[in-house]
Amino acid sequence: MKKITLLLLSINIFCCKTLEKTPNPKIEIYDDNIKSLIDITAKIEILGDSISLPEGPVWDERNKALLFVDILKNKVLKWDETNGISDYIIPAGNTGYAPNLEGSILGANGLAINSDGELILCQHGDRRLSILRQLDGTEGYFETLVDNYQGSRLNSPNDLTIAKDGTVFFTDPPFGFFDLKNFKFVDSEMRELDFNGVYRFSPNSKELSLITSEIDLPNGVAISPDQKTLYVNKMGMLDKQPKVMKINLDTQEIETFFDGKEISQKLDGSFDGIKVHSSGLVFSSGPGGLLIISPKGKLMGKIDFGHITNCAFDSEEDYLYATGFVSNPKLFRIKLK
Repeated sequence: MKKITLLLLSINIFCCKTLEKTPNPKIEIYDDNIKSLIDITAKIEILGDSISLPEGPVWDERNKALLFVDILKNKVLKWDETNGISDYIIPAGNTGYAPNLEGSILGANGLAINSDGELILCQHGDRRLSILRQLDGTEGYFETLVDNYQGSRLNSPNDLTIAKDGTVFFTDPPFGFFDLKNFKFVDSEMRELDFNGVYRFSPNSKELSLITSEIDLPNGVAISPDQKTLYVNKMGMLDKQPKVMKINLDTQEIETFFDGKEISQKLDGSFDGIKVHSSGLVFSSGPGGLLIISPKGKLMGKIDFGHITNCAFDSEEDYLYATGFVSNPKLFRIKLK
C-alpha cells in the first residue's frame, strides 16, 4: 500500500511539472507591474503569412474580425476565427481619385472604426481620409472626408486615431512619394505641401486644423484614455533621431515621450504604428518588436515579434494583434491576461 501511495505521489508531481508553463523567451519584462496584463508564458500565434506589407490593424467588433491592409497589394484584408484571412476591399488605397507617383507606396494604410461602426481609411494613393459607405463584394464605395489643407492636396495620410467625441487625428508623411525601387523619397511636382503634418479633423464641422508640422516624419498616432495626450511616432528616417513624441492637446506643447535612439542602435525595427491600452500603457512598434511603455515614458517590456509595422487590440483587450514588416510579412496574435 505504501509503495502504491508513493507511486501515485510521484505520478502527481511529474504531471504537475509537465503542466507547468515555461516563460516565453520572446517576452521580456523590465517592470513586474505589467505582469498583471502580460502573460510571460503566452505563445505568439501566426495567423497569416506571405502578406507583402501588412499594416493598419483594427478590430471590427460588428463582424468579430480583424481588418488590416496589404499596402503593396492595394487591399484591405479580413481575418476571423472561422475563415482565416480573406480579401475584404479591393482596391483600397489607390482608386484613381488623385494624381500620385507610380512605383510608390500607394495602398491604404491606417484603419479605424468610428462609434457608428463605419470604417475610416488613410489612403496613400488617393491622398485622402475617406469613409467606406458601401461594399459590393470586395468593391468599396468611398466618401472623401478630407483631401486638402488650405487648398493644397494632402501628401499621403498614413495613420489615424479617433477620440471619444469623434474627432479624428491623423498623420500625413510623404510615403506616397517614396520610390520603392530606389528606396528614397522623391521630389515631385504633384506634392503640394512642403511639410509633414499632424492634423485634427472634425467629421461634423468638416474643419481641418494643423496641430504641428515640426515632426519630420510622423507615422503612428494614438490618443490617451483621458483624451488629453496625443502620441506620435517619429520614425527618424531623415534625421536618425527616432522617438515617440507626445502632444498636449490643450496647449499643443510637444515633447519627447520616449527616446528610441539608443535601442535603435542595438536592434532592428522602427517606430511605426502605436496603440494605447485602456490602462494607459503605450504599445509601439519599435526596435526588437513591440515596446510596452508606461504613461511616464518608462520602457516596461518588449515582445519580440520581429520587425513589425503596427498593432491592435480586440474590443475586450483579450488579444493583441501585430502586423509584420515586409521582411517579416506575417499577422501575429498573442493572448493577454
